[in-house]
Amino acid sequence: MIEFFFDISSPWTYLAFHNIQPLAKEFDEEIEWRPILVGGIFNTINPSVYEMRKTPVPAKAIYMLKDLGDWARSAGLAIKMPPSVFPVNSVKAMRGCLWLLREQRAVMVPFATAAFASYWGDDRDISQDAVLAEICARVGVDPQALLAGIAEQSIKDQLKANTDDVIARGGFGSPTIFVDKTDMYFGNDRLPLIREVLARRRAHAASSAA
Repeated sequence: MIEFFFDISSPWTYLAFHNIQPLAKEFDEEIEWRPILVGGIFNTINPSVYEMRKTPVPAKAIYMLKDLGDWARSAGLAIKMPPSVFPVNSVKAMRGCLWLLREQRAVMVPFATAAFASYWGDDRDISQDAVLAEICARVGVDPQALLAGIAEQSIKDQLKANTDDVIARGGFGSPTIFVDKTDMYFGNDRLPLIREVLARRRAHAASSAA
């Protein structure tokens, strides 16, 4: 099983969210989607992210934009960096993902995909109810039901619990990915390593069955 802890506010997470789906399908692996609030991680254990944003290394910042563009091109995604609102308050969108996992599980991936594309591709502020309502309409979700659902205390508590869980297990950002609960990987660029793990597992299963 693959656990995918994610926050829509990260462009690298957009890449990994997109890229891990065909990888999981190739190896017939289930993905357990775990929405989190990455700001909660930064505030708790990784405040260095904020310092880096305040005083970036110019050469590294220039290269990061090139690297992001290269990865986006490889994935066939449109990513505008930086968007007009950055960082964005993604709490409502992430609660929306949790609510959909409970109420309309099959629609969560289309909703998250549309939210990623709306923010990173179309430069829309996903913290706004009107933008979330547009995303809902695009994927066949009742906007009023979702906006009411994300105000439920149980959804708020679950988002915090997911965030606390990934911190407790050694995570420090988004995306954080676990294979078989304990094997942790961080970032889109670690997907080739996950592929190797799944390939070794498949080869081992085949040899054991022979």
